[in-house]
Amino acid sequence: MKSILQTLRSFVTLRWITGKNAVIAVPALFLTIAFLIPFLIVLRISLSDMDTAGSPFGGLLSYVDGIVVLKVKIANYLFIAADELYLLTYLSSIKYAAITTAICLVIGYPFAYFMARAKPSIRPVLMMLVMLPFWTSFLLRVYAWKGILANQGLLNDLLLSLGLISAPLHMMNTSFSLIVGMVYAYLPFMILPLYANLVKMDMRYLEAAADLGATPLQAFWRITVPLSKSGIIAGAMLVFIPSVGEYVIPELLGGPETLMIGRVLWDEYFTNNDWAMASSVTVLVILLILVPMAIFKKYKTDQDAGERT
Repeated sequence: MKSILQTLRSFVTLRWITGKNAVIAVPALFLTIAFLIPFLIVLRISLSDMDTAGSPFGGLLSYVDGIVVLKVKIANYLFIAADELYLLTYLSSIKYAAITTAICLVIGYPFAYFMARAKPSIRPVLMMLVMLPFWTSFLLRVYAWKGILANQGLLNDLLLSLGLISAPLHMMNTSFSLIVGMVYAYLPFMILPLYANLVKMDMRYLEAAADLGATPLQAFWRITVPLSKSGIIAGAMLVFIPSVGEYVIPELLGGPETLMIGRVLWDEYFTNNDWAMASSVTVLVILLILVPMAIFKKYKTDQDAGERT
């Protein structure tokens, strides 16, 4: 009886709310409200009939003659698995996201390396240059590329004036314009985690490699790149994940052959008005995104375990 009273007293005085628990509870509460609950709602709609999607349980649960009946509709998922269009759309989204990630890494790594090796007095200026595009509306920046890549755009006018081409190049509404727009939009998300990783690297490793006879290129590939692997993976995830579901850039810069899953979702929701099918596609996109996140989590866990040992 005494132990029960002590337990009730500790619960009433909220002794279980420690600083560590409070710090964990805040992001957990945010993720529950901002991600888990909306995801469960979308999942419910994807498993419901269109005419019952607006009911509290979406027609999943019904009470008949004292029996609770669970009715789950998986026809949308079977249709997606059998329809070649959805498969090609998923593969196309992954392809363009992977190409964007690779190009951002090739461009962003030298820039982040230069920022990390620059004088501390000019690093804030370089950081501001990376963040400067975010001061302008994302939509305006994408529209600016329409003016640059159009047949009568700035780039074609420049090439014609220099005599490098005799006729305007067709660059808009192609895979080229799509990739250019996505690389431009997501390049800062690659640079920032790489810079944060490289700037903390212990330079004594490079000095030791030089003393042992390693050339600068050998030291870069054998020391700098392996030590910056966490930044590479983090930057790749920050670019790849939003690129898969991108809608604005494919809609404004891509053509009919650059079909991506974001445009399919828009058509299902607002053109076909089929919320159940659109929700099914959304659930599969989320599951597709969770795969690289799980890989990154496993890598971080293995890396932390290796550092402790």
